[in-house]
Amino acid sequence: MLTGKLFIVPTPIGNLEDITFRAIKVLKEVNLILAEDTRTSKKLLQHYNINTPMQSHHMHNEHKTIDGILHKLKSGDQIALISDAGTPAISDPGFLLSRACVEQGIEIECLPGATAFVPALVISGLPNDRFVFEGFLPLKKGRQTRLETLAEESRTMVFYESPHKLLKTISQFVTYFGPQRLISVSRELTKMYEETVRGTTSEVLAYFESIPPKGEFVIVVAGKK
Repeated sequence: MLTGKLFIVPTPIGNLEDITFRAIKVLKEVNLILAEDTRTSKKLLQHYNINTPMQSHHMHNEHKTIDGILHKLKSGDQIALISDAGTPAISDPGFLLSRACVEQGIEIECLPGATAFVPALVISGLPNDRFVFEGFLPLKKGRQTRLETLAEESRTMVFYESPHKLLKTISQFVTYFGPQRLISVSRELTKMYEETVRGTTSEVLAYFESIPPKGEFVIVVAGKK
């Protein structure tokens, strides 16, 4: 029986030009594109004259849609998975479907491309030969325990954060990591208002207390010496 393939396709994190020729080719040739938010992805597809049908696939419906997607793949369809920005499954939907494909023996191919934490880590000025990616911290349950554990981490740490939780997170870094721990905070990467603020946790907290946080953030924190 003919078996299809799932393509994991990274999309730009801001600047629409940050997509590979190969990604555009795949998105044009597959039978279906699974998009985190079809309204957001529609702008990208229109920009590159991609007319492939789209289907919504996000954290709130992925458990319900996986069986139907697997059926399409087993029937021979070529399907691409994209998120709103960056590489799917990195703090975005995609892991559940990828795992299901592996379990079902369906081929998966992941294209290289944009991921927000890589440029933030590289330009942070902090050691990047060894690092840990933490993504988003737990909202409530387990948050304190996680921070207590990470306070002893010797490798550089990378976090994602939303604008309305940024001050809370950095203030907790001051508490758990200390006011002198070095930190780098990048926002709006690849966009017009891209900005990176570096300093100690207390200095960066003071900066964003004076300037209301806007955009999506990547926080890079030095490990414990």
